[in-house]
Amino acid sequence: MPRKPHFNMIRQFHLADWITLGNAFCGTGAIFAAMRFLQDGRVNDLLIGMALIPLAFVLDALDGRVARWRQTQSLLGRELDSLADVISFGVAPAALGYACGLQGGWDWLFLSYFVGCGVSRLARYNVTAEAMSGDEGKVKYFEGTPIPTSLALVVVLAVAAWQGALGERLWFGVWQLGPWQLHPLVLMFALSGSLMISKTLRIPKP
Repeated sequence: MPRKPHFNMIRQFHLADWITLGNAFCGTGAIFAAMRFLQDGRVNDLLIGMALIPLAFVLDALDGRVARWRQTQSLLGRELDSLADVISFGVAPAALGYACGLQGGWDWLFLSYFVGCGVSRLARYNVTAEAMSGDEGKVKYFEGTPIPTSLALVVVLAVAAWQGALGERLWFGVWQLGPWQLHPLVLMFALSGSLMISKTLRIPKP
C-alpha cells in the first residue's frame, strides 16, 4: 500500500481554503492583541487587534467568491469557513469586549452567551444549508443574522477605545446587580447573539 506523503491534508487545500485560514489567523491575532493589552495596557495593541476583524471580514467574503470562481467549493471549505468565523466573529469580539472592560460577572455570562449563539448559528447553517438551497444549489437567505455582523460590535468598541472610554470609563457605567457587576454596554452582545439564533428573521444572501 503506497504511503501517503506528509501533510497530505494541507496539500489538498485550495486557494479559497488558504484565504479562510487567513480569516482564522486574523481572529487569533485579535485575541492575542486583547491579551497583550491586558498585560501591558498599551491601547495601540488593542486597536491593532480590532483592526484585524475588518480584515477577517474581507477575507471571509473573498474566500467564497474565489471558491465559486475556481469551482472548488467543498464540504471541507464550508467547515473551515465556519470554524474560522467562530474565532474571528465569535471568540475574538468577546475577548476584545472583555479587554475593554466588560469584566463583571454578568458580563462574562452575556459574552459567553454571545459566543454560544454564534457557534449554534453556524452549526444550524451547516446542517440546513442543503435544505435551504434552491434549484440552483445556492442558499438564498440566512436564518438569523450572519455571525460576521459582529463586526459592528468591534467598531463600537474601537470608537470607545479611541476615545479612551475603557475600564472604569466605559460608556454607560456599571451596575451592581446582586453579587456581580453588569456593564450595560455588554447588552449589545446579548442582542447580537439573539438575532443570530432567530428562526423568524430571514436575510437575503447576496
